[in-house]
Amino acid sequence: MDFVTGEILYIDKPLEWTSFDVVKRLRGVLLHRLHRKKFKVGHAGTLDPLATGVMVVVTGRATKLIESLQAGVKEYIATVKLGATTPSFDLETEIDATYPTAHITREAILDVLPRFTGRIEQIPPAFSACKVDGKRAYNMARKGHEVELKPKVLVIDEIELLDFNPEDMVMTLRIVCSKGTYIRALARDLGEALGSGGHLIGLRRTRVGEVGISSCLSVEEAVEMIRNAEITFPDDDQQAASVE
Repeated sequence: MDFVTGEILYIDKPLEWTSFDVVKRLRGVLLHRLHRKKFKVGHAGTLDPLATGVMVVVTGRATKLIESLQAGVKEYIATVKLGATTPSFDLETEIDATYPTAHITREAILDVLPRFTGRIEQIPPAFSACKVDGKRAYNMARKGHEVELKPKVLVIDEIELLDFNPEDMVMTLRIVCSKGTYIRALARDLGEALGSGGHLIGLRRTRVGEVGISSCLSVEEAVEMIRNAEITFPDDDQQAASVE
């Protein structure tokens, strides 16, 4: 494999790992294998620590492709709890308010879902990597500062209700959407549209572009692949001669 010219790796990100954790783990193995002190490894599309699924990792000169790789359509399976909200719109923070849910039915959910398909505007979560006056919104939010973010235009191609449990007020959705969609914010907006509240309790990215979860490696499988790979180098790589 030619990690210098660039390889694209598809990883199934584990729960509670940050996207940076995955990059750091793979970069460490590559640095050791290539006998280097520095080496470019990046990712195309961040996944929150509480999300799992398809993460695109790129190496070497292929990091120049990150922007185009990020543009691919994403598919998610999202689990949303209705009747309560949290400041982060997911399980990172504690519930801050509860709302009535007796009026919510499967039919009511099916009625509001079409409002969120097509080209829509979405206000990102305060607990996000968006920047406000040069500062990350999540850093400000975690310090208790009020964060005002402007709506962003995005495209949601499909929303499908896979399951709804009226006893627990939990719904499972399949969502196909564009780059920049915050599924946590969608959970918030769906709760409001249903005359209640909502927050995300589970998220799995099942596809990026044409690559599905079945094509992904676990982090440790990727580590073993790098350790055992037959390494090749481009002709202009000056460090190749020093590598075993």
